[in-house]
Amino acid sequence: MSTFDDRERAFENKYAHDAEMQFKAGARRNKLLGLWVAEIIGKSGDEADAYAKEVVIADFEEAGDEDVFRKVWADLQAANAPVDEATLRQRMLSLMSEAKNQVMTEVKD
Repeated sequence: MSTFDDRERAFENKYAHDAEMQFKAGARRNKLLGLWVAEIIGKSGDEADAYAKEVVIADFEEAGDEDVFRKVWADLQAANAPVDEATLRQRMLSLMSEAKNQVMTEVKD
């Protein structure tokens, strides 16, 4: 019975680790997205960092990425930024890939 219990614990640990890595990657993507949008709408320095934190916090409204999308899309629209919806969605995808790579690199170090 202990072999079965060991396997079960290993699967639970892997699941918890994978969930943690996904959470970290999502938060990192949102921060990177916030910094990208901040630059577009004319924020820099501390203002850009504060805006990036707002984007990270926006992700806690609901499951998925739509809460983040709505926040940054509204901010881009309010600033009359030359970014269309498709570009924003593509940027979110590419930044998620970048964020996953960053998180995995940090774990290996």
